[in-house]
Parts: sequence; C-alpha cells; structure tokens
Amino acid sequence: MTLTNALESRLGYQLRRASAVMMADLSRELADMDLRPAEVTALLVIAENPDCSQTEVGQALAIKRANMVPIISRLMERGLVARRRIDGRSHALTLTDDGSKCAKDVQDRIDRHEARFVELLSTPDMETLFRCLPVIRTAREAEAEA
Repeated sequence: MTLTNALESRLGYQLRRASAVMMADLSRELADMDLRPAEVTALLVIAENPDCSQTEVGQALAIKRANMVPIISRLMERGLVARRRIDGRSHALTLTDDGSKCAKDVQDRIDRHEARFVELLSTPDMETLFRCLPVIRTAREAEAEA
C-alpha cells in the first residue's frame, strides 16, 4: 500500500525536507574535517570579514551571544582563529594561517555540495528561490525582533 501525506502540499514541510537533505549532504562533504555547521559558517564569516568581533559574527549568523562563545572557543583551540584586543572590552577575530587554509578547503567543499543541488534546477528556478527564501527568513526575523 502507498501512503499519502497531506503535508506534501505544505511549504514548511517541503522546506524542512529539502533542508534536511542538503544538510545531510553537507555533513558528508565536511565529515573528515571535524567541524560543526555553526563552526564552518563562523569560520567563513571571519574569513570574509577580518578583524570582526564575536558579536558581529553572531549577528551575521543569527546566533545568540551565549552560543557564540563555544563556537569561537573551539575554533581558537583548533588554531584556526586568533583574537586580539582592540579596546577595553572588544576583540578582533582573524583567521590564522591554518584557519585560512581550512576556510579555503571548506569553501571548495561547499562549492561542490552546492553544485550538486544547483544542477537540479533551472536558472530561473534558482533566481526565484534566491528572491523568495530571504523574504520568508527576514519576515520572521523582523517579527521576532518586534
């Protein structure tokens, strides 16, 4: 017997299932690097924004301040990120040489991962997704902040 699933017609269900498939693929791509997804994204944000603060990284990734502490600590313990004081309370984050190499490797792997999914869709479909998905995300973020 083939079961039906009324959730198939729900946007949230489709987004969650697609996200789960993509995250599983990304996890396989990055498995041997021993980096969690939040660490990967923090590493890449720091790579793009040298001398940014931990708070700025958290804001860019929508990660709460308390949750950023272990992420940055682990990247520092692994020798991928360095921190230097820029004033009485703030620290600037930069990648070490090993961190820069790691970020390059991570970016190459993410590019391969993304390519596997992008090739499934036409250019107009991709353009539509990139136009529509941020609308959903930013609308909910604005509601949460209000």
